[in-house]
Amino acid sequence: MNKKPICAILYDFDSTLAVTDMQNFGFIPKMGMTPAEFWERTGKFCDETGCEKILAYLYVMREVAAEKGIKMDRAFLNECGKDISFFPGVTTWFSRINKIGEEYGIRVEHYLVSSGNKEIVEGSPIAKEFKQIYGCEFLFDKTTGLATWPKLAINYTQKTQYFFRISKGVYDATDDIGVNEKKPDRRVPYSNMVYIGDGMTDIPSMLIVKNNGGRSIAVYPRGKEEKVANLYEDGRVNFACVADYSAGKSLEKVLRLIIQGISVNEQLKISENRHPTID
Repeated sequence: MNKKPICAILYDFDSTLAVTDMQNFGFIPKMGMTPAEFWERTGKFCDETGCEKILAYLYVMREVAAEKGIKMDRAFLNECGKDISFFPGVTTWFSRINKIGEEYGIRVEHYLVSSGNKEIVEGSPIAKEFKQIYGCEFLFDKTTGLATWPKLAINYTQKTQYFFRISKGVYDATDDIGVNEKKPDRRVPYSNMVYIGDGMTDIPSMLIVKNNGGRSIAVYPRGKEEKVANLYEDGRVNFACVADYSAGKSLEKVLRLIIQGISVNEQLKISENRHPTID
């Protein structure tokens, strides 16, 4: 009995599923700061030290919490994910897309690949929807439980490795051998992958999916088409849609078409294997 073909959907988080940066909803207010103050401080730290931007925000998170006398442990960061605001329809999106997959004989899997903080995402209402969550992580002290050092940092170009990990089924982010091994039989063919992001920092991921036969989608807040217009016009993405994940909206319709196309292609593969052509 053949296993169901898989469609893997990879998502950015900030300004793609959540309406803005995840830290803005819980973490920054708990620090007694505004988002503008926190991100200005992070930018200043980058300028003064030459620190890479993702490592910089992780450092500043830890530094500010220490200044405020706040115990920044895993539980605290999880708590910061509870009140994240999402675009319309996000909380019911995953089950609806799964059902569309079932209609066409396709198993849909959802993956998060974010430069945001994994521990915050894990406290969010949608964390359970993802097969794997890839994000920046902290190392926590075994005695105090406090975040002491970045365990994993994912910047915009490093996101691309997870496209290959998911295709090969090599999920351990520390497995540098498995992700580079040649595997002719992929768990998820490149053509069965979708990437959904929101802007310039997603371009490496959008391109690597699109150029390998998958589909890339740029989403934007309603009325702000200019945010992604160049991505579509320059051929960086296959589709540009309003970030409305509600039932019956354009984004859901596009995913239905993509899943339907994957189903047709998979059926053709089976047919060709049963009835090979003779030259």
